[in-house]
Amino acid sequence: MSSLAPVFNILARIMVGYAALLLVPMAWAWQLDAPAMVDVWLYSMAITLVLGLTLWLLTSRFHRELMPRDGFLLVNLVWTVLPACSAIPLVLAIDGLSWTDAYFETMSGLTATGSTVISGLDTLPVSVNVWRCFLQLIGGLGVILLVVAVLPLLGLGGVQLYKAETPGPMKDARLTPRIAETARGLWSVYFVFSTVCMLAYHQAGMSWADAFMHMCSTMGLGGFSSHDASFGFWNSRDIELVAIFFMALSGISFARYFIVWRSRSFRSMWRDTEVRAYVFVLLGSALGLAALLLFHGSVEQPLVALRTAAFHVVSIATTTGYAATDFSLWPVFAPVWMMFLGTFVSCAGSTGGGIKMVRMVLLIKQSRRELVRAIHPRVVNPVTLGHTTIPATMIAAVMAYMLIYGASTIGLTMLMLLTGLDITTAFFAIVATMNNIGIGLGDVGPAANFGVLTDFQTWICVVSMLLGRLELLAVIVLFVPQFWRK
Repeated sequence: MSSLAPVFNILARIMVGYAALLLVPMAWAWQLDAPAMVDVWLYSMAITLVLGLTLWLLTSRFHRELMPRDGFLLVNLVWTVLPACSAIPLVLAIDGLSWTDAYFETMSGLTATGSTVISGLDTLPVSVNVWRCFLQLIGGLGVILLVVAVLPLLGLGGVQLYKAETPGPMKDARLTPRIAETARGLWSVYFVFSTVCMLAYHQAGMSWADAFMHMCSTMGLGGFSSHDASFGFWNSRDIELVAIFFMALSGISFARYFIVWRSRSFRSMWRDTEVRAYVFVLLGSALGLAALLLFHGSVEQPLVALRTAAFHVVSIATTTGYAATDFSLWPVFAPVWMMFLGTFVSCAGSTGGGIKMVRMVLLIKQSRRELVRAIHPRVVNPVTLGHTTIPATMIAAVMAYMLIYGASTIGLTMLMLLTGLDITTAFFAIVATMNNIGIGLGDVGPAANFGVLTDFQTWICVVSMLLGRLELLAVIVLFVPQFWRK
């Protein structure tokens, strides 16, 4: 146990720092909620602080540099313990909310999934909705990345934490010589975009509270809303256009924005194969679905069809999960295609989920390479990304990831079916949670939520969200016996 104490010591310090985040909803409660809600946040902060400080004192004698194994363990601990801390105020504030549902809600927030089990969002205290959405802003780029950026005490072992937490297959590329500087650079870009997004939402017609909350869930590509009807509450062209713009921006790697800012040139952005594929797929899908809606008479006006299609394509493809209408009533191809897009469209290094566009590009290039080799066995035809030749080890890693991704999706779907769910709900509940899309089809579609699931089904979805957020391998590696051997 003493060998793991340094990991728990850092976890304790993260919990202590995390407690300070409760000041954000507390400030909103002070201004807009009943006085009793301020007490809820005070109690929650006190509980988190006591737990964190107790663990800190128990492990304060143990210090050493983190090894790669420690990084994986710490990331998993953070992403299981912090949702529990985050659930405390929800249990205290919402009558009848079970611990299972509260934990699901906060796991959904921190993983930027956006699935919800709560109905009556419009009647919740403002601070509760602020907390739900604020979790997605924090979880968007990762709590670990934030901690590495702002706490010098995690300078040792920071590389291990960054590599374990950062989504996407290209985790070894540094933007700056020091990992803490990299983290600060990414979060600086993130918060600049967030500020502009909030101002744009307010200018388009949202109240300041709604603008703040939807900025959080837009930039985190989470999709939580303060209204049961989501964006259908406003039915506003301007608000939807703001959402489309910032969701699309957030689906691109923030590391790419950081490079553009440092180089003062957009040339590197368009040269990125992944970004070009991302833009092409979003534009092509939006135009195609707009034509489909017009053809089937689901929408009668061309401009309205284009706006509606673009909003929902960008929302689902980037794994945000906003809805302005019940798109499950559209021709069946449309919702299924959008859910398929949500499994891969977001770029590596963005706040989105799924397997990431770069992996899909590499899979397509590798498939084409194998077809060429079948015709010309001796041809030299390496897989390239831009002007870079991709090593065989990375291709093998992508193939292994896809195998585990497919097996996990099928395995969890079969487990959901074993509980008695219908095939549509079971499959799309797993697709929605593992890819952090947040919204599915069937009984968990845009007109409903995950509150229809039993506790056991809910915990399956919690596991699915965690697997998706940490990109499978970072979780599954804990179950490999060699991981625990010295």
